[in-house]
Amino acid sequence: MRIWIDLSAPAHPVFFRPLVRLLAEAGVTCEITARDYAQTLELCRLHGLDVTPIGAHGGASRVGKVSSLAGRSLALARWARGRAFDLAISHGSNDLPVVASLARIPVVDTWDYEFAVKQHTLGGLIAERVVVPESIPAARLDRLRIAPRKVRRYPGLKEEYYLYDFSPDDGILERLGADPGRVIVVMRAPPIVALYHRVENTLYPQLLERLGHDPGVHVIVLPRVATQEVELRARKLPSVIVPRTAVDGQSLVAASDLVISAGGTMNREAVALGVPAYTTFQGTMGGVDEWLIRERRMHQLTRIDDLRIEKRGTTSRVVGRDPQLLLDLLLDGARGKQPQSPQRPFGGGTSSAGL
Repeated sequence: MRIWIDLSAPAHPVFFRPLVRLLAEAGVTCEITARDYAQTLELCRLHGLDVTPIGAHGGASRVGKVSSLAGRSLALARWARGRAFDLAISHGSNDLPVVASLARIPVVDTWDYEFAVKQHTLGGLIAERVVVPESIPAARLDRLRIAPRKVRRYPGLKEEYYLYDFSPDDGILERLGADPGRVIVVMRAPPIVALYHRVENTLYPQLLERLGHDPGVHVIVLPRVATQEVELRARKLPSVIVPRTAVDGQSLVAASDLVISAGGTMNREAVALGVPAYTTFQGTMGGVDEWLIRERRMHQLTRIDDLRIEKRGTTSRVVGRDPQLLLDLLLDGARGKQPQSPQRPFGGGTSSAGL
């Protein structure tokens, strides 16, 4: 069996890492392409993924995105020609579903935010299977015109599956120059180049100004694009640390006292690791985040005064879920060509493991 995986954003290397490992243990040939966007390629190297870089992000403009999409799709088609893949899998890739479909390769599309409407409508039309969290309402999938027979659902958060075997790097704060005696805040910059977040995030600069001058805080800010990094360094905020390379985000979250992000992945990692999480997302809230807010596992931040800046205890828990369950749902699109799964690859089923 031969599988093609495409990575197009920084969240994808960590999501696919345990799945690629399981496929290798089952004797599956897995080839990975990756887009040069933000820290995606750096994180592939950090997590030991052997990838073929193809294409780059088209920037914030729609014209740039369309041009990049067309160019990358052609490059992917040339690369995939003659490789005889049995299945193609991506996490919301714009390129892979179209290219794979034209090459008559069955496609599985997985994602966890339902309001990237054009992207998911096209992907859902093409894909053999669409794998999403249980917390996304069925009515929203219906509005995307995804046939119910295609849909497979998994419990919990995707982050809980790739954090199953997580072991934190205890030296990460020291290497970044952060003082563990201060309140450690991890901030993720807003997704300014994403079409689903075309609103100005007014809280982000206010938080930077407030936290960046607090001598009792070290705020580690992770920019998404180069322009954000340049702006952050130009501010010269005394309590702000901006890493110069991609970092082990999961270890950083585990070492922090709170996480603030306008995107989903880092906040959900914090939830899975028992770290207080605040979302400043100002687009249309997705079903996963709505569920976490209802359950009081994540907080929606609308005023700076609502932020609790304090040290937390050391009782973090990983809500672990066996990634084999997720892989089985993805391989359901392979038309009966599923490999034999290795026995107990991570030591058991759904469980919780303490840090």
